[in-house]
Amino acid sequence: MGKNPTRPKTRILAAGDDACRLLEHLHRHGPGRRPGPQAEALRQIVVQNYYRDTAGRRRWRTADEGGLPPYSLAVVSPYDTTARYVHHGHIIRWKGFAAHLTETCASGSVNVITDVATTSAATNDAQSLPGIHTRLARRGLLLAEHLVDGGYTSLVHLERAEREHQVTVSEPLPGNPTRQHRRNEGFDRDDFHHDFDRRQATCPRGQVSQGWHGPYPTSSPTAAPLIVARFTKGQCQPCPDRPRCTSFRESARNVGCPPRELRDLQARVRSDLQTPEWKARYAVRSGVEGTINEFAHEHGMRRCRCRGQPKAHLQHVLTAIAVNIERLSGLTPAEKPPSPRPPTAFQAFLDQHEIPRSKSWRTLGS
Repeated sequence: MGKNPTRPKTRILAAGDDACRLLEHLHRHGPGRRPGPQAEALRQIVVQNYYRDTAGRRRWRTADEGGLPPYSLAVVSPYDTTARYVHHGHIIRWKGFAAHLTETCASGSVNVITDVATTSAATNDAQSLPGIHTRLARRGLLLAEHLVDGGYTSLVHLERAEREHQVTVSEPLPGNPTRQHRRNEGFDRDDFHHDFDRRQATCPRGQVSQGWHGPYPTSSPTAAPLIVARFTKGQCQPCPDRPRCTSFRESARNVGCPPRELRDLQARVRSDLQTPEWKARYAVRSGVEGTINEFAHEHGMRRCRCRGQPKAHLQHVLTAIAVNIERLSGLTPAEKPPSPRPPTAFQAFLDQHEIPRSKSWRTLGS
């Protein structure tokens, strides 16, 4: 379309009409009258970008008109139909796949890459964690503590890693998602006392729930099952703190919580997050950001040489091997301290011209 197309809506609809006529022609006169992979990709792209209104006219799909397909299904490239679009926050967005790197971080030794996972860009990061632990266990490289990014946060996978592999996953768990907690007003679900033996919850005003249901499975593979404690209208409506507890449109308060084992784990992890020892230990994880930067800027990991997720994964694995060879080739004897990292060309230029540079720039080896 170009950066400044003339009559963009007209050209968009004209492109859709042309694509549909081409598909109709291929369907009638194609070899064996069966569409090939390229024609099938074009058909899927047309369906996800156009729809017909009640009058039978072709329209361009938007979020408000016609609806858009989920990121996990939408084709974003005619050259690789397995690539997907994703965005993290309001800044980071890309089309393709996601790479997950695991490396050692023991002090006094060279950090090496121990696992590389390649997933669809639309796959939740937390879903890759069980596979990482399974591969590390199969190769005898399982770690005692795994420091991961907050995007891998999943109470279910924390419990699974501890139960199946005896691995302690350290990551910042998200806070309470209730409206009362976000606004810092009223009674959030942590203010309720849950008695799992009696199967009841007690509110801050002393009312005991009349229903205990679940645990219910959730639609997300990374979310914990939920137990719901229900209070009645007769309990909630006369309560003077009802506006602080639930909105006026709700008849009574329902409080959800994970099962006992997961709730105890959640409480223990959130308690550890506040200790200085945990914060100092977790700070080591920031080193992997430098590794990701090394992959992206020194080895071109953000541009796939081939099409398809299997070949993209092979590229990521070969890149990890190259990084490990580079690191191990510079290994010094154990009795000698690590040699300083040579300055970059830009740093050397500043030093030659006696231009001061920030002391925060890293100059030592990883």
